[in-house]
Amino acid sequence: MDLAGLPSGAVADLSTEPIAPVRAGDVDTWDDTADVVVVGLGVAGTCAAIEAAEAGAEVLALERSMTGGGTSAHSGGIIYLGGGTPIQEACGFEDTVEDMFAFLVAACGPGADEAKIRPYCEESVAHYHWLVDHGLPFKAEFFEERDREPPTDAGLVYSGGEDSWPFTDVARGVPRGHHPEHPDAAGGFIMQCLLAALERTAARVQTEAKVDQLVVDDEGAVVGVMATVNGERHAIQARRGVVLTAGGFIYNPAMVDRHTPLAAHCVFYVGTDTDDGSGIRLGLGAGGAAVNLDALECSLPLNPPRKISVGILVNGQGERFINEDTYNGRIGLEILLRQDEEAYLVFDEEGYVINVVGMRAAWVGETATELAEEIGLPAGALEATLERYNEAAARNEDPEFHKVPELVRPLVAPLGAIDLRVANAIYAPFTLGGLDTTPDSEVRAPDGAVVPGLYAAGRTTCGIAVRGYVSGISLGDGSFFGRRAGQAAAAARP
Repeated sequence: MDLAGLPSGAVADLSTEPIAPVRAGDVDTWDDTADVVVVGLGVAGTCAAIEAAEAGAEVLALERSMTGGGTSAHSGGIIYLGGGTPIQEACGFEDTVEDMFAFLVAACGPGADEAKIRPYCEESVAHYHWLVDHGLPFKAEFFEERDREPPTDAGLVYSGGEDSWPFTDVARGVPRGHHPEHPDAAGGFIMQCLLAALERTAARVQTEAKVDQLVVDDEGAVVGVMATVNGERHAIQARRGVVLTAGGFIYNPAMVDRHTPLAAHCVFYVGTDTDDGSGIRLGLGAGGAAVNLDALECSLPLNPPRKISVGILVNGQGERFINEDTYNGRIGLEILLRQDEEAYLVFDEEGYVINVVGMRAAWVGETATELAEEIGLPAGALEATLERYNEAAARNEDPEFHKVPELVRPLVAPLGAIDLRVANAIYAPFTLGGLDTTPDSEVRAPDGAVVPGLYAAGRTTCGIAVRGYVSGISLGDGSFFGRRAGQAAAAARP
């Protein structure tokens, strides 16, 4: 494993156990002090530090790498916003808080936290303006291809299957993926803008500083951190609170094996080596609770182009299991968790297209039977699936999975198939479970009470997405609840 994110001389701690705190009574001298100490400078931590500093708190942000940015800087840069943002309106889309709320509850569940989704939707337009005010530009242009950041600087895209079944039965299909005015992947640009906004505040930033332990007082309140800075151990006091924004745990093999073992079957992880679960383990050690640690997202980059969805997805039994026009993340997660990691995209000659990541046909056949034999599917299964599909498709219908009509037509031999087995395709997982937090980003204890002085946001927590996901929600809820964490910590009584 690449340990480039660790300070010089540090040793990776990749266990699953809570990290026990230090007692304040055992700290002889504080080497540094601040009102609010933020641990990690991805999008959540940066927004937390900005808000706390702008609220008048003395802020110290600690980042274990050489620069801020974290996994956020490596992301595609889509931020999930809605409810009628200026970009949506300028592009001709009418959105409401209620439609956004209904969609996110459905798409991010089951088990999505409505108490978090509600304020996220109600304050989404205000959050858009906050981001703009802090240096993020957005261009009023809609990009028609779905499920990826625009290769242009267009500002709006469908990013979560909003216009596909079953979500069209829940709310109007409105695009909410907001992409900054920067071509293609914009995560680095977003962090550049937000880190520049942080520099404009009075907050202090210390890089190459790895937080090893929290410090608690006799009542269990978090009052500081122990950090390794330039190879030396420092005790840093937090008079009002500590904010944990240190990422998820996809790069901790022990935690993955314990909580999300199927993720280890995938060839590509979304994250950096700093997503090692340390923030979660620090919170657990201080008395916090973790929830939904078995939850993950796993995208399969099937689209774009959307034309590829004219084909049908079948599992190892030769049967369809999902509508092909839905969100890539929903398809990938379904195959990984519920289809025994086996799936194939079947298409005809007219529908064959090489997608954005270069997936190509692995098998071809003059008939469905020949193709099925080449793949190794059960005798007669693919033939029956195609017969049923084509019969309805001749009427431009898909009664089983309700694919949009423009992508429904009979598939005519000769046929081909793309190998989408997890072992042979690009599946990109990351973790969604983490510390249990209130809508104000306070860390909860197992009994539901809050841990005094401890706040968290981003992938260190279980945010809006639980058993489902939409692109842009990590940057969205990370920035939104990071802001709330900074506000709450700054307002706490010293």
